[in-house]
Amino acid sequence: MEEEFHELTDRVRAELRSPQDLVAYERLLGLARKNTPAGREELARMLVAVERPLWAREIAAFILGCAGDKRAFETLVLLLNYREPVRCATAAHALGRLGDPRTARAAAALATNPLRTAYALHPVRLLAELRAPQSVPALIATLERLLTPHNPYWRVALACVEGLGALGDRRAVPSLTAAVGHPRLAAAAAASLARLGVHEEVQADAGPQVQADAGPQVGADAGPQAKEAAPDATGEGRGDGGRGQGQERGEGPGGGSGSDSGSASGSGVSGRR
Repeated sequence: MEEEFHELTDRVRAELRSPQDLVAYERLLGLARKNTPAGREELARMLVAVERPLWAREIAAFILGCAGDKRAFETLVLLLNYREPVRCATAAHALGRLGDPRTARAAAALATNPLRTAYALHPVRLLAELRAPQSVPALIATLERLLTPHNPYWRVALACVEGLGALGDRRAVPSLTAAVGHPRLAAAAAASLARLGVHEEVQADAGPQVQADAGPQVGADAGPQAKEAAPDATGEGRGDGGRGQGQERGEGPGGGSGSDSGSASGSGVSGRR
């Protein structure tokens, strides 16, 4: 926790705007250092206090979450689904140490919500870390939804591929085999399949699909008409290269269409910001 906490506090310090902010910030650090029951009670009150700045609630929730205090759950899940990836990463770290059985259900609901795909990267990674019963079905569902040409959220799909390989569940084989046919996912999908012991199956079954997606190959034996009709081999690479950057900025299609009011049903997850 030490390294992540220092990264959090260094980032928050840059957000402070007044002497009052600095006093409140130093107070939070003091409570973290003491790590007493009374200090945790005060931190828990900060989570529900009116007009507390987001950075103060983020620090309080992180401290409580890493200490296994389940009162941090709601705030951490809100931050896991936040529009700023750095806050999502901090929340995911704390949720991974919280030990609350609701966490996997909440992460699965966020990962599989098509309206929140722009913010699904850290919920997906958290599911792989938790290794919960919800992890594999949620990652498979999310990956299959993203296996479309020129999908701007290929980084989320890549996280699903890597997570499924780490989880080692053979239910993922059909989805991973399909992912081999997508250039940005092919190497990771093949590696994940190899971890599942199906490397030779991929060579035999997925190879033709990869070639089909890449277009006809024009070699020395192809006739003049075949060479003239062959598509530009770089077309696939240009198709989504620019649009994929939306995920890093936390934007949905069209510059952030993911609604901040989305919710995770059945998990107590609120989309409030």
